[in-house]
Amino acid sequence: MSTSTVPAADRRAIVRDAVGIGVATGTFGLSYGAIAVAAGLSLPQTVALSLLMFTGASQFALVGVVGAGGGPLASAATAVLLGTRNALYGLRLSSLLHTRGPRRLLASQLVIDESAAMAVAQPDAARSRVGFWATGVAVFVLWNLGTVIGAVGADLLEDPAAFGLDVAGPAAFVALLAPRLRDVPAWVVAVVAALTAIAVVPFVPAGMPVLVAAAVAAVIALFGRERPVVGTAAEPPDEGES
Repeated sequence: MSTSTVPAADRRAIVRDAVGIGVATGTFGLSYGAIAVAAGLSLPQTVALSLLMFTGASQFALVGVVGAGGGPLASAATAVLLGTRNALYGLRLSSLLHTRGPRRLLASQLVIDESAAMAVAQPDAARSRVGFWATGVAVFVLWNLGTVIGAVGADLLEDPAAFGLDVAGPAAFVALLAPRLRDVPAWVVAVVAALTAIAVVPFVPAGMPVLVAAAVAAVIALFGRERPVVGTAAEPPDEGES
């Protein structure tokens, strides 16, 4: 089904929602631009990272590790680890978008949390495609615009750290993590991973504690799932019991 089959009113509603998401995400771009410059990246490096990587969590992770003194390997590994979820989004979206050739390459650049969420939330494939492209383009434009404004503003400051921008990266991670801490198991994973990261700080290079914490969280998630115990199924009630 082509996107041209989507009624004009529905298309406008989807685009309006997409622009709203883009504006909200663009404000995080302001923070990223300022944080990246405060972490030591140059203005061109900061802007290029948003244009080419274009995945907010990975970008925040990379500049956070750089700001902590981590090397290129630890920075890149942390960013890639957080970016792997986009590959899973791509698997789901491929059945909705049906893109080919150069258009497929462009679509892959726009596979992010927001565009994937908008696409899968639609009732049919045609609206999914409108939601994906509208959201992806809106977020891409406004995220990069926010990056430029934030980076230029921080670059004009003599000492970004004097305004607390040097600790904005960890604060941004807390903000990203907080909505996911909705139950006791999530809190347990977060606390154990954080304590492990703190414990290994004296023994590993800067930036590596983040990867260690991620590995701990992955192991807990993999082996900590509830498994049915053979032979403990509830016995059926005796006849006559209510």
